[in-house]
Amino acid sequence: MTRYSSDDYARPDANVHFGVFFQGVNHNTIWSDPASASQIDFETFRRVALTAERGLFDAFFLGEGLRLREQQGKILDLDIAGRPDAITQLAALAGITSKIGLVATQNSTYNEPADLARRLSGLDLLSGGRAGWNVVTTDNAWTGENFRRGGFLDHALRYQRAGEFIDTARAIWDGWSDDAIADADSARWSREGAINHVSQSSSQFDISLRPTLPRSRQGHPVLFQAGDSSQGRDFGANYADVIFSAHGSDFDDALAFATDMRSRLRAAGRAAGELRILPGSEVVLAEKESEVEDKLRWVREGQYSGATALSLVEQVWGRDLSHLDPDGPLPTDDPVAAPISVTRGAARDGKDPHAIAAQWRALAEAKNLSIRQLAIETSARSGWIGTPAQVAERLIHFVRSGAIDGLNISPYIVPGGLDDIVDLLIPELQEREAYRTRYTGSTLREHLELPPVRSRHHSVGADAEAG
Repeated sequence: MTRYSSDDYARPDANVHFGVFFQGVNHNTIWSDPASASQIDFETFRRVALTAERGLFDAFFLGEGLRLREQQGKILDLDIAGRPDAITQLAALAGITSKIGLVATQNSTYNEPADLARRLSGLDLLSGGRAGWNVVTTDNAWTGENFRRGGFLDHALRYQRAGEFIDTARAIWDGWSDDAIADADSARWSREGAINHVSQSSSQFDISLRPTLPRSRQGHPVLFQAGDSSQGRDFGANYADVIFSAHGSDFDDALAFATDMRSRLRAAGRAAGELRILPGSEVVLAEKESEVEDKLRWVREGQYSGATALSLVEQVWGRDLSHLDPDGPLPTDDPVAAPISVTRGAARDGKDPHAIAAQWRALAEAKNLSIRQLAIETSARSGWIGTPAQVAERLIHFVRSGAIDGLNISPYIVPGGLDDIVDLLIPELQEREAYRTRYTGSTLREHLELPPVRSRHHSVGADAEAG
């Protein structure tokens, strides 16, 4: 791996930023533990969001899914099955929170700009400028079966559609001038000429409308994006405000990713300060160093039950393996000769099962791993593990060296998975003057220290004054 120097990116006074990623469907949240609460009831969402706000987090980030996961044609209920609509949940949370950002994952393939832009704008206004949109793309027919057209988008077009979608949404969000609402003593509610007609025509969309909502305090919802292919990185460099990356626990890897994104950002004509990198990660803390390994073992054993481990191997082998001992060896026969299905998720979609099986067998033989141990070795999330002081020091090094801007944390249990972070880790960061001690702004864009967004339309009031 090419090694990069952090000297050019040193930020000696940079603060660590945190978001919380409430995933919903996954086996990494230990749903079976007695301390775990429902993944669907509003009370769980409420408690996680309020804990994050108590910890001065930038954002509460919701995953989204358009279909329940399946394996071998059956609902995969070893994971949590089902989750509420993200914008609905966040609108409810807007009323009981006052500062934390509210980020909804929404699909650019199976939505339409006029509708989604309006719903996101509504969340942005209701929350006082705290909304964000995690832009995801889908190109498979399995998800497309949910929709009237029942098809799929060619893989090469999914980012083209997403880019045209964002261009159209931004035009809608900019349809009102910044000072569109008139003064109280005016004869009109809005300033004349301040609500503009929006016409957008592209390969994917053709709209003609007048937006129904004014801009929020932050102008536009903050855009998050997580694509990691070369095309996905270019898309993020052109459109995203925040990158939700998978490069966050190995310093050289994180710095290489950040360096690559800065290069792409410059090529897109944008400045480095216009993008934040918040890798998705897990944080496992123990108050004493001697307790760290036991805590991590408890987390992993909760995440990877025997049935879950077998299901992960079944995904590659393409058939039922429930008769095997999860604490025994991998199957001796070969997988089904067919690409891995997307119905379990995108991580191994379309991959060659024989190639994966060969890699797993070599790894299991080299390390003497059982099926369950192999599942943990090959599937466990990268994480930040240690005492609060150890994790704080390492995080500050990553952030102030320019490798990341912070973390989007996936709690391993809800609703209590953030308690150690808020009560133990954040005080360590604050003591080192690397984390805010209060919110200094009111919008998500301000929390992330991103530049403001102005309407593309000239201010009507400013034009009148200039005339």
